[in-house]
Amino acid sequence: MDRITLEVLDSDGTVKAAVTDDGQVQLVYSGNYQPGDEIVLKSESKNVYLIMQLDDAIGPAFIYLKEHEFRFPVPFGEKKFSYSPKAFSGELHALNARLAAEDEINAYKNVALNAYDHHDNHSCFPHASANVETRGESVFAARNAINGNSMNYSHGKWPFESWGINQRKDAEITVHFGRTVDIDKVAITIRADFPHDNYWERVTLVFSDGSQHVADLVKTDRKQIIVLEPRKVEWVTLKDLVQSNEPSPFPALSQFEVFGREAAKSE
Repeated sequence: MDRITLEVLDSDGTVKAAVTDDGQVQLVYSGNYQPGDEIVLKSESKNVYLIMQLDDAIGPAFIYLKEHEFRFPVPFGEKKFSYSPKAFSGELHALNARLAAEDEINAYKNVALNAYDHHDNHSCFPHASANVETRGESVFAARNAINGNSMNYSHGKWPFESWGINQRKDAEITVHFGRTVDIDKVAITIRADFPHDNYWERVTLVFSDGSQHVADLVKTDRKQIIVLEPRKVEWVTLKDLVQSNEPSPFPALSQFEVFGREAAKSE
């Protein structure tokens, strides 16, 4: 069974707390996090499915670890605005990680969900990236669209973080899965802080297999489901965002969900 490690490191790389075990680890860190601290998840093997929880105020995440380790910088200052004020706060922190069970791996689920994604993440999937984020602010970062939080009747700090496009007409966001998944449905939740917000009447989904799907959206605070022909993909991009004629210049995305299963191992 693969050995898993959780560590808390300071800005100099000194280990403040650590635990290693076979298949499952639980770490209780007593102390206040400091700027520059990192949480590091390590696996003996690459390409493994894990359930990890790096903070009890955020909850667990099903992730695919493509490399041997994932480094999560503990957020401070402006970076903290897109998280619950309870997250990473206080003097006592419970972290855990374990190998995912077969039924968890094979389940039909939102394969785009990862509340622990961040800009410099290239090992822990899914991962979101975009060609624009409003003013570079954390409350408008691409990661917000895959963190599982659909609160959309306002904008700004948590719980109303979103992906903001800074009025760019060519804005696009991509969710990378890090492996091949079988998908058949997408759900779009636009930010609905009307009349501050506008909305997109039409969007285009572009997939790694070369296919595309154009979908019409409406002005609503509800999740909008886009049913697809099943396809095997490694990433999906949302682009060609056609804004409505309403006066607001601020359309934004609260959640981008993609539903499917892990591709068969033989593939």
